[in-house]
Amino acid sequence: MDYRKGSIGRIFIARVDHGEDLLAELSSLALKEDIVSAFFIVLGGLEKAELVTGPKESVVPPVEVWSAFGDGHQIVGAGNIFWENGAPKIHLHGVAGNTKEIMMGCIRKTASTFMYLDIFIIETDIPAKRIFDKNLGASPIRFQ
Repeated sequence: MDYRKGSIGRIFIARVDHGEDLLAELSSLALKEDIVSAFFIVLGGLEKAELVTGPKESVVPPVEVWSAFGDGHQIVGAGNIFWENGAPKIHLHGVAGNTKEIMMGCIRKTASTFMYLDIFIIETDIPAKRIFDKNLGASPIRFQ
């Protein structure tokens, strides 16, 4: 385990509106407000999304299993914002469901808002960024 201790910085409350892309809006806000280290929670609805719902097998690096929905789901999610290669990288895990199904995973591609999403962003002063690790096949947080 590697960790750092820090303090809470700015706090943002944002709303993402119907049809807007959640991941693009979070990235845009991070760029505009220079958010480089933050945690957030999301509540609301997604009209459609693509997410990684698990590895095919428990091997490193994993072979990703992708799932999607396109018929409107309620969502609760938690994620963070750190930068990778000079741009914000959004890491968001969520549980989405409707009366037909529930799925959980890492929302990475399409994330189109249904009605609206409430987002609560808590910034920290901990300097960190994401660096791709080819052995893991992922970009874990690395402290500076």
